[in-house]
Amino acid sequence: MAGPPRLTDPDTVPGQPAATQPPAAQPDSGHVPVGRATIMDVAAASGVSRQTVTRAMNGMSGISASTKQRVLAAAEALHYRPSRFGRGLVTGGDHQLGLVVNDLRNPYTPQLAAAVVGLAAEQDWNVMLADVDLVSDPDRMVAALGSQTDVVIGYFGSRRDRWNDLLGTVPMVELDPATEPPTGAVWIDPTDAIEVLADHLVATGVRHPVVLDNSEPDVPSARGALMLAALRRRGYLPEIVHGRHGTAECGAEETERILGRRRRLDAILAFNDVMALGVLSACRRAGVDVPGDVRVVGVDGLPLGALVTPTLTTLAVDLDAVARQALDLALGMLDRSLPRSGASVQRTVRHRLLLRESA
Repeated sequence: MAGPPRLTDPDTVPGQPAATQPPAAQPDSGHVPVGRATIMDVAAASGVSRQTVTRAMNGMSGISASTKQRVLAAAEALHYRPSRFGRGLVTGGDHQLGLVVNDLRNPYTPQLAAAVVGLAAEQDWNVMLADVDLVSDPDRMVAALGSQTDVVIGYFGSRRDRWNDLLGTVPMVELDPATEPPTGAVWIDPTDAIEVLADHLVATGVRHPVVLDNSEPDVPSARGALMLAALRRRGYLPEIVHGRHGTAECGAEETERILGRRRRLDAILAFNDVMALGVLSACRRAGVDVPGDVRVVGVDGLPLGALVTPTLTTLAVDLDAVARQALDLALGMLDRSLPRSGASVQRTVRHRLLLRESA
C-alpha cells in the first residue's frame, strides 16, 4: 500500500533537490539587492521560485516548513515586504505613508498633518493617519498602520521601542525624540531660539519671569529645563509652574493661580502656543495688560497666534521643513540609499524667535 502523499514544493528551483536548497540569505551573502528588495531578490536568495515566495509570505499551503522558514529568513535579511498591490491595499500613488500623531484636538497636530500631507502629495504618496491618543488600543492601531504602509513617521514617545518591534521591517522616522532613537529621526530643537529669547527678555527689562511648563510636578520637560537654564545663566531666579495638560484651558487655570498669589512677575514663558493663548485669556479677564504688565511667549509658531490680540510672540518652527526632512529620510530608507538607524538618518530643524505684540 502506498504511503501518505509526500509534501512537495512544486515551485522549488528545477533540478535542485529540496535537501540541497541553499540556506537562508544573509546580509553579506551576495544576494543583497541595490535599491528596495523585490520578490525576485528573495526568490534568488532562497533558491526558490517567485510563486513559492508568495506562498511562504502569505502562509499558503503547498510548501514544506523548512522551505517556508528559508524564504522568510531571506525576506528578513533583505528587508523585503510584500507588495501592497498584491494585497489589494493600495488606493493610489507609489507609496503609502503612515503618520502617527498624539491628539488632533491640539491645533499643532492638524498643522503638522497638513504639512506632511501636502508634501507627500507632491511625491505621489498617500497618507494614512493614526491618532494614538484617541483610541483604546494604540498598539493595535500602529500594527495595522504598519501592515498597510511603506514607512511610518510621527511622535512615538515612551512607546517607541515597542512600536519599533511591532512594525518589524517597516522603516520608522521619529519626530522630536526625547532620547537617542534606534530609528530615523527629525529633532525639533528650540535651544538656540530660547537663548535669543532670554537675551531679549534681559534687553526689555524683564526681572521676574515664570516658566509655565507642561509636565508633572518637580519634573520639568526638556523644553522647560532649557528655558530655566537659559534664564539662570543670565542671573534670573525663575519660577516654574507645572501644568499637567498642554491645553489652553490648563494655561488659563494656571495663570489664574499665578496671578492670584500676587507675587511679582512680568513675563510668562508657556510650554506651547496653545497654553500661551490660555495665558492671554486669563490676563485679559484679570485686567492684566499684555505686554505692559506681563509679557507672554509661546512655542510652535501656530498661525492662531497671529489672529489674537495682542498677537502672540512665539518660538516658531517651520513644520514644512520638518515634514520635508522626514519624507526625505523615508524615501532614502525605502530605496536603501540610507540605513535604518544612525547619525546619517537624523536631521535637525530649529526654532526661531518670532517677535509679536505680546512680548
